[in-house]
Amino acid sequence: MKFLSIYKSKETGQPPSAQHMADMTQLVEKHMKTGALLATEGCLPTALGARVRRDGSTLSVTDGPFTEAKEVVGGFAILQAKSKAHAIELAKEFLTVAGEGECEIRQVYEGPC
Repeated sequence: MKFLSIYKSKETGQPPSAQHMADMTQLVEKHMKTGALLATEGCLPTALGARVRRDGSTLSVTDGPFTEAKEVVGGFAILQAKSKAHAIELAKEFLTVAGEGECEIRQVYEGPC
């Protein structure tokens, strides 16, 4: 089963340390080799982003930064897990390396194409 893990955390405006990046690289390589991690990426600061919203027939665009948000999407991963419980265990391991924040786990629809 495939799962999307959306990592949300407080935006610090500081780049990760070299040690943090090395630890994250090690974790990513470990799970890529086992096949549990299919894809992952981190997001740049919200100051470089935008939100596009539709409300009825009105489309609006709001440029970042998104200061009203307590937590922002910091990155994502596509997981190949045996079960929801397995995906949760992978997210717990990720958070031990990533630090404070939360991972929202959502199973990906894999219907006929």
